[in-house]
Amino acid sequence: MQTNVDLLRHTVATLAYRGGKALRGAPAESAGFRSSPGARTPAEILAHIGDLLDWALALSNGRPAWHDSPPLAWDEGSARFFAALEALDQRLASAAPLGAPAEKLFQGPVADALTHVGQLAMLRRMAGSPMRGENYFQAEIVAGRVGAGQAAPRKEF
Repeated sequence: MQTNVDLLRHTVATLAYRGGKALRGAPAESAGFRSSPGARTPAEILAHIGDLLDWALALSNGRPAWHDSPPLAWDEGSARFFAALEALDQRLASAAPLGAPAEKLFQGPVADALTHVGQLAMLRRMAGSPMRGENYFQAEIVAGRVGAGQAAPRKEF
């Protein structure tokens, strides 16, 4: 029987897979693309995703704390993204009880991070560096695989 934590870990792996696809191969200069005045740039969104993942870890540890981080260079922001995913996944995989319900971790920081990964993909297209679409149902996504090294796409279009 799959638990809520197991499903949350699979969701975190899905975030790594989809986020990795949006980050890989994006030109560094696209990090500063602004779709309209006042809109966040991809670098600002990536920093916010890192903050969301840090918040999810803090909530998991029973110490809710939020920090706004400045945007980093694209490669550094990408490294932070995967490091934060790895820290969160390790915490979820541990035997220690969660400091917040798995459902709340999903509905708050994790779901928000998924939304923002979609924004990165959309902004990448708008900035002139689109990524290929994919049938994510067929993707090889495995709980615990949350680093930059992801499986190759199985069905792109």
